[in-house]
Amino acid sequence: MEATLIIMAAGIGSRYGGIKQLDPVGPNGEIILDYSVYDAIQAGFQRVIFIIRKDIDSAFRGSIASKFQDRIRVDYAYQELRDIPQNFSIPPDRRKPWGTGHALLTCSKIVRDPFLVINADDFYGLQAFKEGLRGLYNLDPTNPSGFLVVYKLANTLSPHGYVTRGVCETESGNLTRITERFKIGRNKRGLIEYVDGDVRHEIGSNELVSMNFWGFSPPLLPMLKSRFISFLKEHGDLTKGEFLIPAEIDALREAKQITIRVLETDSTWFGVTYPEDKEAVRASLASLVKEGRYKSPLW
Repeated sequence: MEATLIIMAAGIGSRYGGIKQLDPVGPNGEIILDYSVYDAIQAGFQRVIFIIRKDIDSAFRGSIASKFQDRIRVDYAYQELRDIPQNFSIPPDRRKPWGTGHALLTCSKIVRDPFLVINADDFYGLQAFKEGLRGLYNLDPTNPSGFLVVYKLANTLSPHGYVTRGVCETESGNLTRITERFKIGRNKRGLIEYVDGDVRHEIGSNELVSMNFWGFSPPLLPMLKSRFISFLKEHGDLTKGEFLIPAEIDALREAKQITIRVLETDSTWFGVTYPEDKEAVRASLASLVKEGRYKSPLW
């Protein structure tokens, strides 16, 4: 098996106003994506596939992928709005592609082994990648199967405001439900709570939450394609509707077409939910470098 990491980066240019304006967060100008690839290599991954847009292809290869393309096999898939099955049309006012599930389908022709799929702008931590690699080796490559690497809630909070998290329920190590909880944060007593309407509920710091760190076997992709066709039949006229991995996996799980194992990690997740988070991310990475967890410069 060639352990494969898929990184969804098609929105990277539009979110940051251009590929060269990616915010540096590491001590030597590294971006979060650099740390994900570095951790994946350290964990033992042999291949990375970037899902990008064709209009940022040259800039992405030159300013980002060139740093590590001699350390790991690098391939590309392209997510474009017009990449939909025949007999469907694009709404005239639609500008964005169809979501993370659509992005993953762009890899269908180039993926042959079990794979991990993550976001480009989230920091997941080395232990999470090690858990992910272990999960890939335990998947049945001939049948639809998958897993979700989950985090302890306390390891995913922002000090600058509320966050939304998918709280996971499990049974015998399998995922049974993900419940979206909104406005999660610490109260004045330092306890974690979420707000539901006008009511505040305390929630445990060790509750397991999803940060969209998935692993799948290749037979999932034809199932996902079939669901995308159904999605377009029902929602293809929407200008902003999205075909999202969590929702589609949950539907397949509910229909008992796939079982999702849950793998726990003690890693700390971080990303930029609020503008103020950038400084916290920089401080966290600087601390990890000082501890010797990462080199500086990274590459």
